[in-house]
Amino acid sequence: MLKSDKDRVVQELSERLRAADSLIVADYRGLTNAQLAGVRTKLREHGATFTVVKHTLTRRAAEAAGAESLLALLEGPTAIAFVRSDGDPVAVAQALADTAKETKVLALRGGVLSGKAMEAADVEELAKLPAMDVLKSQLVGVIVAPLTQLVGLLNAPLRDLAGLIDARIEQLQEGGDDSGAPAEEAHATVSEPAGDEPQAAAEGDEPAAEASEETTENDNTQEEQD
Repeated sequence: MLKSDKDRVVQELSERLRAADSLIVADYRGLTNAQLAGVRTKLREHGATFTVVKHTLTRRAAEAAGAESLLALLEGPTAIAFVRSDGDPVAVAQALADTAKETKVLALRGGVLSGKAMEAADVEELAKLPAMDVLKSQLVGVIVAPLTQLVGLLNAPLRDLAGLIDARIEQLQEGGDDSGAPAEEAHATVSEPAGDEPQAAAEGDEPAAEASEETTENDNTQEEQD
């Protein structure tokens, strides 16, 4: 391979390493071309590409991309499953794990998941997780269940409070009808003495007039005697 071709491959690999959200490294030694093609087809369905790489060029690309954790996995015939940002790393791990069980040839070495290095055991554990669609549905169930319970807890007191308010309003309305008559009677009782005061004053004026007349008569009698 010409140096220019090698440089081009290194540049392409480094770009793919930067763009990949996750990747899984496997030893493909012993797989037939038909089996390799079958693995590639499966992984494309889950947003990943399966590429056979050369160690020397991949080491240069990993160093250029800042993926030094990948260097320890480059031993023997190597193929890398590059998972795109919109891909499903769990489904990719499951497909590779299934291929390893079926062929008894493919061997998982490790990988990188969201920037964190994984060993072979980590990849196998990743493959045991539910598929992304199942995880999403489970997550929705976990979120919705407490919300449903919360709504039920909130609705019950609100219904009780509404009933109490309605009962209190009805009680106040009934109480208002009974208390109207005593209020009118009390008003009439207070108003009656106020109407008697002018009458008492008028009756009291007559003795005062009679006393004045008696005083005038006495004065006249005294003058005649003089």
